[in-house]
Amino acid sequence: MTITKLLVANRGEIAARIFRTCRELGIETVAVFSEADRAAKHVREADEAVCIGPAPAPESYLRVEAILAAAKETGADAIHPGYGFLSENAAFAEAVVAAGLIWVGPPPSAIRSMGPKDEAKRIAEDAGVPVLPGYRGEAQDIETLKKAAKKVGYPLLIKAVAGGGGRGIRQVSKEAELEAELISAVREAESAFGDGRVMLEKLVLQPRHIEVQVFGDAHGNVVHLFERDCSLQRRRQKVLEEAPAPGMPEDVRAAMTDAAVKLAKAVGYQGAGTVEFIVDGSRPLAADTFWFLEMNTRLQVEHPVTEMVTGQDLVEWQLIVASGGTLPLAQDEIELNGHAIEARICAEDPAEGFRPGAGVILEFGLLEEADGEIIRWDTGFETGDRVPSNYDSMIAKLIVYGDHRDEALERLTDTLAHTQLAGVPSNAGFLRRCALSEEFQTGTHHVNWIGENVDALAAVPEEHRDASLNAVASLLLEDQGDPSPWAIRDGFRMNAAPRRTVVLAADGDAEMVEAGIPMAEDVPFPLVTDISPRRFAVTCGGDTFLVTVPEYSADAEAALGGDAVKAPMPGKVLTITAKAGDTVTRGDTLAVLEAMKMEHALAAPRDGVVEAIHSSAGQQVAEGDLLVSLVEE
Repeated sequence: MTITKLLVANRGEIAARIFRTCRELGIETVAVFSEADRAAKHVREADEAVCIGPAPAPESYLRVEAILAAAKETGADAIHPGYGFLSENAAFAEAVVAAGLIWVGPPPSAIRSMGPKDEAKRIAEDAGVPVLPGYRGEAQDIETLKKAAKKVGYPLLIKAVAGGGGRGIRQVSKEAELEAELISAVREAESAFGDGRVMLEKLVLQPRHIEVQVFGDAHGNVVHLFERDCSLQRRRQKVLEEAPAPGMPEDVRAAMTDAAVKLAKAVGYQGAGTVEFIVDGSRPLAADTFWFLEMNTRLQVEHPVTEMVTGQDLVEWQLIVASGGTLPLAQDEIELNGHAIEARICAEDPAEGFRPGAGVILEFGLLEEADGEIIRWDTGFETGDRVPSNYDSMIAKLIVYGDHRDEALERLTDTLAHTQLAGVPSNAGFLRRCALSEEFQTGTHHVNWIGENVDALAAVPEEHRDASLNAVASLLLEDQGDPSPWAIRDGFRMNAAPRRTVVLAADGDAEMVEAGIPMAEDVPFPLVTDISPRRFAVTCGGDTFLVTVPEYSADAEAALGGDAVKAPMPGKVLTITAKAGDTVTRGDTLAVLEAMKMEHALAAPRDGVVEAIHSSAGQQVAEGDLLVSLVEE
């Protein structure tokens, strides 16, 4: 079998990343896209592209029949699922094979075996892989679960059998909490996965998350490509990942990788997979401190760190194996060199509870060159692209390499300070604060660490904002070379010390800013990008501010409240609570918008009368669309 044209049943950075390898191998590419992604980067980079439905994922990226039809229409002979969406859906894999196409993934039987967490742990036990004490029985009545919980001991975790992404998980510290948490976990599991079954597991109080990259082929060969540490998590979602794991002794690495390979062989695994382990972080790594957690039967988001430290292209390996070939290297030929760390760049606001954002990206990228060898930039978006509200907030990945961990860490924090994202919120500053923390620097962080320190990590330092405003003020007040003494911007004042000031607004709040004020020594130098004559994107320590020179006619109108209620981001109008002719008071809710899986109440900007309604319930609107207009009473 030879793959000549590959369809990627995904979007964003992973689709773009797979296309990159295909271009290097001379394989033609097909993108699929929803209506929200019509102009997306992955669509632009593919040789062909097919629209498969409206913006909501169930109507596009999760429609098996639409994806198969796109493959038939374009003559694709293989399908790569990426990660997320349908990547671990055994029925989709079977449908791809039944359609006569090459499935770039593990056998459907392996996906089914490793999908339910209870079944996966039974297989792991049979293969001699260490598993945490717990209950994985078929009986799900409350009394059985209570008895099982007492046997397992508190604290414990309730886990959805069909779970993933941190959903259907509850921590229980004592018996009195069990019943309520069970009801909650079952309800969430039924909603998220259509399967309310749960299992119980002994809780590791300071857990580390270490996983092993495995690879198998159709000829019975299985190898590992060493481990990754993914212990820095927020609400059980990975934030920073690295390879190899900090403080990993060779004997523990051998035991953990051997366990992972045993499990992969037990299910006849082919292609890329990840065996994940929970590790007791309260004591040094040892052969008795790790237990099997789950197996992800797909390529992982964090696969680039493994590529950096092994020098291998895992997507190329996937394509070779899917085509019937043997693994490119034997186990003793795979080398581990240096250290790599990945940071997930998300369009979200950590200071606002990690609220995801959507809209047009005004400026995006690294303010220093990514050469691919020591700094790699995997992104699904560019300046000018629109971030839709319908999907995950991750829009790029920054991956750095060093000869050792300290060098990689220094390169990571420096590059994050030069990572700019304006127009939508960014978590780059938050990531940098995590990486600079003593716990991450020393490798003593654990899965719960961010939750214990989130307020300090999420807050944007006021010094970063002040330095950004000062940088723009200094730029605007630079001497432009005019020889006239009246044009010199030296802040001269009669009978007073010189003072140079300008009115600026950072993300909407206008103030008088004095140029030339020295920055504190620990504040990174702000980097300014000129977006328009009156707008600047300024990045300080990874925190990006949209700084504008106020236009006073517009400011005067804003002070009066304005006459328009517009959509602040793309979304769906849930309700319009006013009608033409209604008298309203400033602050009254006039409409409710659903965006990024949240409801947003849109208020009257001033007292007045509703002149007209420009939208209706159920309507999809873009950022800036007029919803309600007002006139004076």
